[in-house]
Amino acid sequence: MGGESTTRTAPHSGGTGTAPAGGSRLGQRLSGVAVALGLVLFLGGFGWAAVAYRPYTVPTSSMTPTIDAGDRVLAERVDGGEVRRGDVVVFRDNSWVTGSLVVKRVVAVGGDTVSCCTDGKLTVNGKQIQEPYLPKGTLAENQNFPTVTVPRGRLFLLGDERQGSLDSTAHLTDAAKGTVAADAVKARVDAVVWPWKGMLGRPTGFEALGPLSQPGPLSTIGLLIVAGAVLVLGGGAYGPIAKRAGRSRARATGTEAAGVR
Repeated sequence: MGGESTTRTAPHSGGTGTAPAGGSRLGQRLSGVAVALGLVLFLGGFGWAAVAYRPYTVPTSSMTPTIDAGDRVLAERVDGGEVRRGDVVVFRDNSWVTGSLVVKRVVAVGGDTVSCCTDGKLTVNGKQIQEPYLPKGTLAENQNFPTVTVPRGRLFLLGDERQGSLDSTAHLTDAAKGTVAADAVKARVDAVVWPWKGMLGRPTGFEALGPLSQPGPLSTIGLLIVAGAVLVLGGGAYGPIAKRAGRSRARATGTEAAGVR
């Protein structure tokens, strides 16, 4: 018949159409996995830190310049048997200060002999100890003290600011000759976090006398928290970014399908 037939075809959704507004299904799934994994790492890092570490505020300047008065530190919970020479520890001894925690550096452990000074240097088991953490230009001790033999299970502790620190040298006339029980230690300081000074330096001057303590897991915990935050932020940002990109492509390519006659 002479009439003209007209056919209109609707655009198919599967042709050259654009991705869903919120990104592809695979992208959405991956972003969800990233957010979930990030939350696990982020919260797990903080949980690990809460179990492994305790925060302390140091009230005095006896550990200057390593730790100043008012500094906030993170100290790893350790057993007294894990303490090594050179460690900065938090302990409680009521014969020193009643009801308060004290922060000092361990310079000798059970069985050691310690004295001062030889050529201005602390001497442990007959060896002169290099102490780079002391304030520049100061001697290891402002006064000589006699040789002390540290009983087994006890520690001899000094402040890094030797002239003003009320440490083991201030208790030499006590029954324990200035020593503190190793099980009085509550934690070992790993880092100064406020104001930020970072991880404490390694006390290498004591290496000749035996193994040093290894740093705690603080660096690993920090990496977990940072990685978790990055994954959460990156995964959460995928949807809005993909949506905006889809709109930009739609405007650029003119997604309105024209009718076909």
